[in-house]
Amino acid sequence: MLRSARLALAVVALMAAAAPAALAQKTKLKYPKPVTPDVYDAVEKPAQPAGGLEAYGNYLGDKLNYPTTALRAGVQGTVEVTFVVEKTGATSNWEVTKSLSPECDAEALRLVKAGPRWTPAEHKGGVVRQRVTVPITFQIPAGSETAGTAAAPAPSAPSSAANPAGLQTVAPEEPARPVGGTEAWFEWVQKEQKYPVLARQRKVQGKVMMEFVIEKDGSLTNIKPVQRLGSGLDEEAIRIVKASPKWEPAKYKGAPIRQKMVLPILFQL
Repeated sequence: MLRSARLALAVVALMAAAAPAALAQKTKLKYPKPVTPDVYDAVEKPAQPAGGLEAYGNYLGDKLNYPTTALRAGVQGTVEVTFVVEKTGATSNWEVTKSLSPECDAEALRLVKAGPRWTPAEHKGGVVRQRVTVPITFQIPAGSETAGTAAAPAPSAPSSAANPAGLQTVAPEEPARPVGGTEAWFEWVQKEQKYPVLARQRKVQGKVMMEFVIEKDGSLTNIKPVQRLGSGLDEEAIRIVKASPKWEPAKYKGAPIRQKMVLPILFQL
């Protein structure tokens, strides 16, 4: 009986000693799972804008509103906006990763936030979140760089059927400018502007590119839109330019000349 009791105690002691070793061995076999990134930079099937890249590019071009202050200052370049395309196709976590100017940065953010949904990215058979960077370019239209046309025949310019007045196209030595300066003129445009009801109802905004000629006396003629928006905005832009105060005419060799201009009339709700 005593021998059996001793044997039982020995077995219990052996089991108690073996338990920590077994537990340690079991713990060693638990390998940590690899951490899956919450947001991917590279994936097997990248996220795409709904409708495709071309449609997204058209959206950016059509809806971009060039900030007036940047336009006046001649600011051009590219803003890069980085954001996350969620599993639902919505975008989030927007930030400017390449800055141009505070006004252009804010407009680029507005465009991306208001943009269409995306088709989410896929990786290893599942839908994942992806980080995307979109470049948004601000470029002043080429027509905004003006050229003057001399209003008197050049002595050496022969008259012809194609050019009956013998006019010569030249670059003005002193370009035309609004009386009081360009900044004052754009401020006048903003005060004069009356947003058409139809455009407001349809939430149409953007720029109407207006072409006109500054005559030798500073008056504006040959007024017409060369890039339209519709919904009454084109007609309002024409009205504004027709009502414009006179400009200082361009000069060539000290004499006033006619000059063609192309400038944007901005409409923003």
